[in-house]
Amino acid sequence: MPTVKVKDLTMHYEQEGKGEPLILIPYLAADCACYAFQVAEYAKRFTCISLDLRGQGTSDHPGGKYTTELFAEDVAGFMQALGIPKAHVSGLSLGAATAMWLAAKHPRMVLTLSLHSGWTKSDPFLKTVVQGWRELARGLGSVPEMVIQGIFPWCFTPELYAARPDYIESLAAFVRSRPATPLEAFMHQSDAVLGHDAEAVLGQITAPTQITFGRHDLVCSTRFAEKLTGPIRHSELVVFEDCSHAPIYEQVEAFNQKTLAFLQRHKG
Repeated sequence: MPTVKVKDLTMHYEQEGKGEPLILIPYLAADCACYAFQVAEYAKRFTCISLDLRGQGTSDHPGGKYTTELFAEDVAGFMQALGIPKAHVSGLSLGAATAMWLAAKHPRMVLTLSLHSGWTKSDPFLKTVVQGWRELARGLGSVPEMVIQGIFPWCFTPELYAARPDYIESLAAFVRSRPATPLEAFMHQSDAVLGHDAEAVLGQITAPTQITFGRHDLVCSTRFAEKLTGPIRHSELVVFEDCSHAPIYEQVEAFNQKTLAFLQRHKG
């Protein structure tokens, strides 16, 4: 498993494909394998570099306060350590929150920005949902089981559960097969989610930006659409009509087609 040292932090990553670099930043309680359905297509045209943030996967899990801005600085250091001066940057949910900070603070490092199911600032509704996940994780004593029982229903529509129960079970098995996030590391990560607020810096983003939402997402709904598209000057909005928070799993083909088309339009 390749790793790189970023100051005192060891970060794990996986690399696949050829072409311009594409950095893929995971969401809450996930690891670098979470974009497997996307990498299968993206890697035909880009060098896909999927990483584990601090507290995720097999990267280090240090203590201290975690913030989305800190995650962004880690990613900037990660790119510098690998000798990547510029890259396309993509993330979903926590990955999107991290990516927007990276693009705002290090605009010269970001060729394009892909923000999927993202949000500008944690509002009372989002905080209530995440606090519920934290309590469930404590009660179950297992972050993977909390993801399956607590986060999955916010990520997928009831229609997907009804039509494809075997698919839901396969995704649950995938979660259980990955390195388990320790409870303490999840608390640090979710602290970053609760404290996220990038509203003041979004106007500093200069990269062409694709912003996507699932129409039925409640956690990061289209209530955040104008808050993102307004200050980010070169942005476009895509809404996946029959999805919730995770179109990357619910409409894989449509998601890959729309997002890859954007990336292809902005290749150097």
